[in-house]
This record gives sequence, structure tokens and C-alpha cells, in this order.
Amino acid sequence: MLNAFFFKRIDNSSLIIFRIFFGILIALECFGAIATGWVRRNLVAPEYTFPFIDFEWLSPLPGYGMYLYFSVMGLLGICIALGYRYRISCIGFTLLWAMVYLMQKTAYNNHYYLLILVSFLMCLFPANANSSLDAKQNPSLKKDSMLAYVKWIIMLQLFIVYVYASIAKLYGDWLDFGMIKILMLPKADYYLIGDVLQQPWAHKIIGTAGILFDLLIIPALLWKPTRKIAFIASIFFHLFNSIVFQIGIFPYLSLAFSVFFFETRTIRKLFFKAKQPFVSNRIEIPGYRHWFLVAFCCYFLLQLTLPIRHHFIKDDVLWTEEGHRMSWRMMLRSRVGRGQFKVVNHTEGKTMFIKPEDYLTKPQVRKVFSYPDFAWQFAGYLRKQFEKEGNKVSVYLVNSRISINGRPYAPFIDSETDLANTPWLPYQHHDWILPSQLSNQP
Repeated sequence: MLNAFFFKRIDNSSLIIFRIFFGILIALECFGAIATGWVRRNLVAPEYTFPFIDFEWLSPLPGYGMYLYFSVMGLLGICIALGYRYRISCIGFTLLWAMVYLMQKTAYNNHYYLLILVSFLMCLFPANANSSLDAKQNPSLKKDSMLAYVKWIIMLQLFIVYVYASIAKLYGDWLDFGMIKILMLPKADYYLIGDVLQQPWAHKIIGTAGILFDLLIIPALLWKPTRKIAFIASIFFHLFNSIVFQIGIFPYLSLAFSVFFFETRTIRKLFFKAKQPFVSNRIEIPGYRHWFLVAFCCYFLLQLTLPIRHHFIKDDVLWTEEGHRMSWRMMLRSRVGRGQFKVVNHTEGKTMFIKPEDYLTKPQVRKVFSYPDFAWQFAGYLRKQFEKEGNKVSVYLVNSRISINGRPYAPFIDSETDLANTPWLPYQHHDWILPSQLSNQP
């Protein structure tokens, strides 16, 4: 039964058309990041980009280097769409995109992490087996079929993303629609829909639909009687997200995944009318069966456990942010912080208060007062700046207070902790984050 599930030969039309959509979309994302100023704001203008902790060795290329970097990624996207040197192009894009993701956190988005996962999986799939320059140049590559595990891996990955996103919304600030109100406040000046988005009844619809859509969309797409309705709902949902939240290619990438849920004859009729249908259902057990099953289990065990790691870390993730990233906790909180960074120069016996805006961009300044890892990294950055002349310094964040989801400000970071000389514990709670005040606030 396991062999039939994973290793049955099926038509590969869905994979081929997804490759084309995928390549076009990532090319648009990369060139769009240059055109909209995203590259300049997050990778060129900042003196320090707040890379993921332990990836400080990754830093943006100097000068116009990052524009060239993103141009190369865009060209790799075009190569993927055309199926030209597909494997090399896909591996190259995956590595370059992963490095961009790791070298800056200020513009963190769960979708960027999802793109790493999808790109990695696409490196492993035979997506250039048809309608590609590779197959045209080397006819021996051409195939009309793929092993069924390709489809199931994509579906399972999407199921995990959506279900965890739905479960994460089952908390007070979403269920009372207060978080929806916060999300919609900056959209008040939107043409036609701005006023509607401020209405309580609209918040209830958006909040309820967000939970139900994420929870039910994958089962609804899998079940033939609800597939068309689910696809229409998906179009509306993702276009709404694209218009209201302006999150780049990702609503359209999510729509592109739909090709894996429709019957292959439908996909072939729409996109590959000249392509010969593949009708055999033979089971073809590859020589790598054992290693595939081991890798499959390891990969999805990681995907299932990584999003719940915050349950094993002390205190509320909504307060501490520990275990938040890479957990499909999307659009769940609004954080506003304040405080002062104090540098104590032990060598010269001086104390000074630092204005972060002298070193950071405005989005970065907002982060250093609101996110513990940003505060810790900025403290380390300041230590390096002031220790250049052999001085011994300590860095403190004093009078630290934070407001989460519009609540009153509450004490956040321990003012007595020397952040610049305190180790970061990636899998543990940091006691210098003061205990959560969420349960004591309205």
C-alpha cells in the first residue's frame, strides 16, 4: 500500500505548469524587490542588517552588489520557468534566497521561509521533464509522468502551513477580533474599501474567514465535490490578501499550488493540449526507496515539531517572541516598544545614552525596542563599536517597556542585564525578558 501511495506513476502536467508559474513568480519577486526599493531599504541602506543569530558571517554585498545579486536571482527564476539547466538554476536560486533570508530579519515574513522550503523541494523534483529547454536539448529527459510522492509532498507541506496558521489564530486577541482591528487601521485610506475595513462586522468576517479558510482549504481542494468552490474561495482570499496587505508574489504562489489538486486531464486540457496523456498506473519502486522514506519522515517530523517548539519554552510566545519565527504564526501581533540604550565604558569610567536612530533605519529602531533578539544583537553591535579602541564596555536597555496588540505599556527587558555580554540561548527562555504581563492586562 505504501508503494502504491508513493511510487505509482502519474501524469506530471501539474508539476510542469507549476514549475513555469514558480519561475515567473520568483523572477517577478526579485526584480520587483529592486524596483520597489525593498533591496535598498533592507540590504543597501542599513549599516547593520540584523542577520539571524549565528549567521552574522552573512552580510550584504557592498555598493550596488545586492542589486546584482537580486538580478541574478531573477534571471535564475526565468531559467527555472524555461526549464533551462533547471537543476543548477533551482539549486542556485535556493541557496541565494536562503542567504538573503538569513542575512536580515527586519523585513521578516513567514512567506520568505516558505519560499525556501518550496525551492528546496523543487530542486529534488523532475520538473524539467517536459515543456523545457532541457528536454528539448536532451530528449532522453522527456517524460510525461512522475512518481506520486511529488504531489503528496507538496500537499502535505501546504497542509502543515495552513493548519498551523489556523491553530495559531485560536487565541484571545484574534477571537475577539481586536487583532483584526489593529491590522485594518493602516488601511483606512484605501480607495473604496478603506471605510469598510474599519467596520466591526467586517472584522468579524475577516477574522472568522481567516481561521476557517486556513483550516479547511486543503481538505476542500482534495475533495472533488468541494474543489471548485474551494478554488473560487482561494482566489478571493488570496487576492484580498494581495490588495490589502501587499505581500508580493505569495498570494499568487499559493494559487499556483492549486494545480496539484485538480485532475491531470483538466490541467492538460488548460495548459498542454498537445501533451500526450499518461494513462498507466504502474508502480515503479526506485532504488532509493529506503533513503527516500527516511528523508521523508525526517523532513516532515521537523516540519511538524518546529512550529510547536515555543510550547516547550517558558512564558508566552506572544510576549517573548521565543519560537515565533518559522512557526506559521502570521499576522498575530502588533508590538510597539520604547526604552534607552545605555553604554557603560568601564575603561574610561563613562556612561552614555545612545540614540538607535544614529545607527539604524526607522524600521530597525522599532524592532530593537520590541523584539528581544534585536535588542540583544544591537547591544552586541554597540559593544563592537565602542570597544574598537580597546575599551571594556557593557550595554543595557533601560526603561524598556512594550505594548502588545494595543495593550498598556509594561516592563519588558531587565534593565540590570548587560545584554552585550550575555549569551544567546537559541532553545531556552532568557530570564532577562521580564515575566509576561499579558494575563494582567485587558
